[in-house]
Amino acid sequence: MFNVFPMMIIPVAAYAVAAFMGVDMSAGVFSVPMVNGSLELSVGDILIILGMLMLFVELIKSAGSGTATIVNHGLSMLIFVIAMALFLLMGQFGTAAFFLITLMTLMDTVAGFVVTIVAARRDLAVGGEA
Repeated sequence: MFNVFPMMIIPVAAYAVAAFMGVDMSAGVFSVPMVNGSLELSVGDILIILGMLMLFVELIKSAGSGTATIVNHGLSMLIFVIAMALFLLMGQFGTAAFFLITLMTLMDTVAGFVVTIVAARRDLAVGGEA
């Protein structure tokens, strides 16, 4: 079940919930003191960090070649299409933060298919040499 569920839906859904609740994505959540001042992190920044973590998990999961992995890729493509439609059609999703999250869903889709194809070709080549 874990392999079928596309993790990139988490940052997309979190952004959607925050956007529909009227949260200002550029509002600072907290700041980290640094030598040259402070690092201010906004809601959008935190959602981008969450998206990067989920993309990492998705790339690790895409190394498989089973049925669950293929279903995951299809659902990842659906999430990308939904995120792109939200970015293009809904005003509150037209931000740089959501654009980057949408780009991450695209990278998840493309990288998932590429990694699966390469892994399947390697499995086929190993099986054909026997």
